[in-house]
Amino acid sequence: MTLLFACETETDFPFDPEQTARDVIEKALTALSFPYEAQVGLTLTDKEGIREANREFRQKDAETDVLSFPMLEYPAPGDFSDEEAFLQATDPDTQEVVLGDILINVERVKSQALEYGHSLLREYAFLIVHSMLHLTGYDHETPEEEAEMFTKQDEILEGMGISR
Repeated sequence: MTLLFACETETDFPFDPEQTARDVIEKALTALSFPYEAQVGLTLTDKEGIREANREFRQKDAETDVLSFPMLEYPAPGDFSDEEAFLQATDPDTQEVVLGDILINVERVKSQALEYGHSLLREYAFLIVHSMLHLTGYDHETPEEEAEMFTKQDEILEGMGISR
């Protein structure tokens, strides 16, 4: 798995954000039984950076905690059967499937950890797992989708020993 990591802002997390992201992404891919080698982009930014991206790509002029930009569409959440789609999304240099990009607002990681009463590590890992599910076809537009996605999130985080 290749992680294309970029940090546009100060993090001062009590953990290594790049290594933690790598660990969380690998755990998510394993838990989802993703059958290919994968490439994921992750950028840590501030509230203005994420607001600008949200405005540019989603036409929403608002700050948010995380944005996910999947490269593939799936027949169903976590359905990795469309081999042709994966072949088309393969980086010719690395032979890895490019799943997409994640953009995390570091300021919101800190404020939400405080608001929800859990650690910075838990909030950071949660946002990455949430995005990995989006990058693999999961969504939360309906109550049923939300229940499935949130159950998967909890299973992955608990499997890493990261709890509220």
